[in-house]
Amino acid sequence: MNNYVAILRTFPQMSRAVPHIYVTFQSLANFAAGLKTARARSWLGRLLRGAQCHPHGEGMNSKPTLGAELIAEFLGTFVLILFGTGVVAMVVLFPTHNPGETIHGGFTNITLGWGLGVTMGIYIAGKISGAHLNPAVTLAFAIFRKFPWAKVIPYSLSQTAGAFAAAAVVFWNYHPAFLKVDPQLDHTAGVFTTFPAFPELLSAGLLDQAIGTALLLMMIFAITDERNQPPGNLVPILIGLVVVAIGMAFGGMHGYAINPARDFGPRLFTVVAGFKNNGLTDGGNIFWVPIVGPIVGGLIGGAVYDFGIRRFLPKV
Repeated sequence: MNNYVAILRTFPQMSRAVPHIYVTFQSLANFAAGLKTARARSWLGRLLRGAQCHPHGEGMNSKPTLGAELIAEFLGTFVLILFGTGVVAMVVLFPTHNPGETIHGGFTNITLGWGLGVTMGIYIAGKISGAHLNPAVTLAFAIFRKFPWAKVIPYSLSQTAGAFAAAAVVFWNYHPAFLKVDPQLDHTAGVFTTFPAFPELLSAGLLDQAIGTALLLMMIFAITDERNQPPGNLVPILIGLVVVAIGMAFGGMHGYAINPARDFGPRLFTVVAGFKNNGLTDGGNIFWVPIVGPIVGGLIGGAVYDFGIRRFLPKV
């Protein structure tokens, strides 16, 4: 406590040239010197230590609250979907006038855009919530990594809400292009959500979603496993590259949603915005495929990694 008082008393000596600052620091020094109770001294000590260690207030709370985690999941998923649906809008809404020309990078750009979106979303939310950004990831972590079950539904709802909001922003941004390319909004819902390549064979899309999400969770578990070869700050980049690889290898059968929130949140938005053939209220009821497939696949991928690899790794 005496150290803090001494520090405070040095400030008036350095600020006599500015009377208002001098009076302020002198009053603060006198106040600190007069603190008598242990509780008050402890409060001031914590305050000053926090100000010294975190001059801008960062890191004041050692453990984020559930509210902070939900905001982080919302914003992380929001950023992910902004980049992902944004790049699809670029490809779909601005067609080329030259036959055979690849439109704005085509599917390659789409896979890269989604992968980079995942990376940016993880950087946004990782330190606060763990950046699940995906109900299938949250559920797998609850089953295999002791993530609290009480947070599974709140996380999933926040992820879905973030995806919904991002779809709204992308639609707002590209609204003139939507009106030009699809004035009736009857064939561009795919900018926001996924559809099967073979509508008459939904089991094919279900299998595709399960395999893709199994790969995703298997690789997430491998990359983040402290027993394996944790890559440190490269985690977001590597997980983003995993999504790029899944899109390139398993992107055709059902658009590789591999994330229930990524698909259902924007699909809900297409309903609100009045899109026809949205797969939920109009057209074939295929909305459940990119929900059930990723959940099942995520559990399979987590189990394969834990029982096939992790149990043979030395504990740390």
